[in-house]
Amino acid sequence: MHSFDFKQVDVFSRSPLKGNPLAVVFAADELSDERMAAFAAWTNLSETTFILQPRDPRADYRVRIFTTLKELPFAGHPTLGTCHAWLEAGGVPMAEEVIQECGVGLVRIRRQGAELAFLAPPLIRTGPVDAGIVERVRLGLGLERGAILRSQWVDNGAGWLAVMLADRRQVLDLQPDHGQMLGLAVGVVAPWQPARDGDAAQFEVRAFISGDGMPEDPATGSLNAGLAQWLLMEGLAPPSYVVSQGVTMGRAGRIQVEQVGDEIWVGGPVVTCISGTLTL
Repeated sequence: MHSFDFKQVDVFSRSPLKGNPLAVVFAADELSDERMAAFAAWTNLSETTFILQPRDPRADYRVRIFTTLKELPFAGHPTLGTCHAWLEAGGVPMAEEVIQECGVGLVRIRRQGAELAFLAPPLIRTGPVDAGIVERVRLGLGLERGAILRSQWVDNGAGWLAVMLADRRQVLDLQPDHGQMLGLAVGVVAPWQPARDGDAAQFEVRAFISGDGMPEDPATGSLNAGLAQWLLMEGLAPPSYVVSQGVTMGRAGRIQVEQVGDEIWVGGPVVTCISGTLTL
């Protein structure tokens, strides 16, 4: 049995319990793959991360990211949450930006006042989604024919495909049949209508991972990073915008997207909810 420093943080919210929770285990080099996976399944959170010594000398730390079912090469809210926990615990980056090493390589993270933002990694799969898969998604979301206006692969390591609907209310009213979408990671996006919805955000997003211990994710960095690359490339979003996510789960996630030249940054606030010691 070994003891590890531990934090549980809330990502994409300034208020505790309103964002996306993440468990972070420090100095986890002694843990086996099996033990990491078992602990991640036990937390029953969408992701759990383990901080290790970097292998790449350019990195400030290395992180491994686990869902309740598998390890991911990259995920957004775990990237920001782990960085926040590392800095709060006294981590000092080698340069102005924090450099995280993970399965997709090195990820740049910058501090913006009290908030953090990561540089969206390249997509490993893009392009149109096969019509048969789109039909599975339509049925799984309980939508009428024609309700899905656009679809695109936006996979940066977590397997995301995205579909666009016309109206925020359609997104909020979804009651998915997860059996129809097993094996798929599906993001759904629609624009806000300022006259009705206000201007606190410009898009509503929901993220479904059917079959996972958390079949809906309340605030998703990786999906929004992929969505941003699609929406900006197609001219469907302005260079800077805010996403609302998690409303139907009682959350109030806010994800900030900003395009700076050829770079897309995805960020938001992080707060710590639990600090302590873990024994495994």
